[in-house]
Amino acid sequence: MPVPETQLEVLYEITKAVTNSLDLRNSLTDVLKKLNEKMGMMRGTITLFDPTTETLWIEYAHGLTEEAKQRGFYKIGEGITGTVVKTGEPVIVPRIDQDSRFLDKTQSRKDPRHRKLSFICVPIKLSNNIIGTLSVDCVYKGAEPLRENVRLLNIVASIIAQAVHLTKTVAEERNRLMDENAQLRNQLQERYHIEGIIGSSNKVREVLKLVRQVAPSSTAVLIRGETGTGKELIAQALHYNSPRAHQPFVKINCAALPESLLESELFGYEKGAFTGANRSRKGRFHQANKGTLFLDEIGDMPSSLQAKLLRVLQFKEFEPLGSNETIKVDVRILAATSKDLEEEVKKDRFRLDLYYRINVFPIFLPPLRERKGDIILLADHFLEKYNRENSRQIGRISTPAIDMLTSYHWPGNVRELESCIERAVLVCNDNVIRAEHLPPSLQIAFQPGRSGGHTLNGAVENLEREMILEALKSTKGHQGNAAKQLGITLRMLGYKILKYGIDPKIYASKGV
Repeated sequence: MPVPETQLEVLYEITKAVTNSLDLRNSLTDVLKKLNEKMGMMRGTITLFDPTTETLWIEYAHGLTEEAKQRGFYKIGEGITGTVVKTGEPVIVPRIDQDSRFLDKTQSRKDPRHRKLSFICVPIKLSNNIIGTLSVDCVYKGAEPLRENVRLLNIVASIIAQAVHLTKTVAEERNRLMDENAQLRNQLQERYHIEGIIGSSNKVREVLKLVRQVAPSSTAVLIRGETGTGKELIAQALHYNSPRAHQPFVKINCAALPESLLESELFGYEKGAFTGANRSRKGRFHQANKGTLFLDEIGDMPSSLQAKLLRVLQFKEFEPLGSNETIKVDVRILAATSKDLEEEVKKDRFRLDLYYRINVFPIFLPPLRERKGDIILLADHFLEKYNRENSRQIGRISTPAIDMLTSYHWPGNVRELESCIERAVLVCNDNVIRAEHLPPSLQIAFQPGRSGGHTLNGAVENLEREMILEALKSTKGHQGNAAKQLGITLRMLGYKILKYGIDPKIYASKGV
């Protein structure tokens, strides 16, 4: 049987009301309102079934007071509403004053005129499960109009079911993403906790002391050091150990983008600001509001942008490209550079006023060649990391390989060391990383000394040194326990430690 034109119009408007909004309360209340205005269906109510209590409550209504809604709860099989949920079939009551099943729990039909109305209740089904009911009052105009109304309400009920399902799915996904986001933030805070930064040398201890001092503030920090020394790691430690830890950490490499792109990335742009700008976009400053912006390789920033950056730092405001609107921001600035900024200032390639603005609290990261004692700790850390990532079980790094690692000058610093260990894990077919597993650049640069030769004494010394290192590793630098493990006296171990230039303290802890 074709659907009457009026009902088609109503269904169109109801579908539009549901699909145009994810606010279920507003959209379903609007559905009931349209049924009233277009079809004369009064006091429309939607109940939802709670399987834990096996009851139904009026969740949405039109034409009922809040007090009336609060009274509208039903058990399965109770009244018309409970019967519909129990049977899964619609119920038509031609005259509510002539059907004892009609309970009028909402007490909204006390007027005698209301008692002569018809009542229709249909189930709301989702995948053959009853999730609630849709009910309305209407003026009795004969049996056929009532059946047509039931047909319409069944269609509306199916639309409502999909809307409820969609909203529930979106809510679950939102909660999942929020939980995942919170978990990731916790992992980031744990990962970039100051005590998790690897190194036991005095220079690293001094860096971490400075990080602890400045992290709780909003002071601008300039992190200086050669490429690969871990400037971004320190920036992340500063952010995740600050009061802004739960706000955005946004980073941008000033050397990686041409001037035109860098400006739009930093400040954003409005639609039509330039060719290809077919939509507006927020810049990194806007994205980092209330949080931290990390400007990596700031020494490579073009001079024209340095002036605009200085204005943002001074007045905490900017205008996106193509816009006259001034946007206020609260952003902590962390900057990093591998360049000699003082020399750049002398050559007029870096603004002196910007230099003073970002150089409030400088932190200098030492190159790896100046913290030789940390090489073994870092190498072991990267070995564990790439063991996990590649499902390997390589147990240790051999003494000749350690000699090779500690004698190398590491122009690429920690980043180069990590790449070296990753490669070694991939090419190693044993449970020990040996010298031949290291890159050719290290093997060519290595000049073996007393303990690296091919004589019998040299081989014995290599083995002896390797056994001492392994014992110190397994006992976390405890010389007494290491001596017991090796079966020698503490005095003899001390002599050999001195002979081979071993520092037991580097094995005392994996981090500072």
